Amino acid sequence: MMLPVLNLNEATFDCTFGRGCEGVCCRNGRPPIYPDEQEILDANLSRMLPTLRPAARALVEARGYLSRRVKAGLHTLRVINGWCVFFNRGCVLHRLGAAEGNRFRYKPSICAIFPLGKDEHNRWYVRQRGYKGEIWDLPCLDPAASAVRAEDSLRDEITQALSFPI
Repeated sequence: MMLPVLNLNEATFDCTFGRGCEGVCCRNGRPPIYPDEQEILDANLSRMLPTLRPAARALVEARGYLSRRVKAGLHTLRVINGWCVFFNRGCVLHRLGAAEGNRFRYKPSICAIFPLGKDEHNRWYVRQRGYKGEIWDLPCLDPAASAVRAEDSLRDEITQALSFPI
């Protein structure tokens, strides 16, 4: 089964983390966390803590990784010094999962399938500057910045989106 994505044929996307982008999508990133994602994070937190930034680790140990903020009825990850608590020169959750053979294993759904989103009619689309009023001004969302077809670059994310609760 293929996920129907409205603008997949014309969208472009190339994640340039480590090649000019240093993770700006994680800046002030407050993704909502589903209960099953929280269970996975809780079960593995002791392995993640040593890899966090010192201030993030202290905050998580003192107050947890979930904030009081709520999006879509779900608590969101905490932010410290402008960055997601799980950001440390890249996503700690991504690195741990990738080291185990599945880069999506620990990532919140919304992060794992970025830049896929749903519109007000619950239809999937690739977030792009100028499309559906996209307000996030990230270089990777600029269709003029890349000739890489989203259909090719987002194959894994599209497949992953089929199994996520969002």
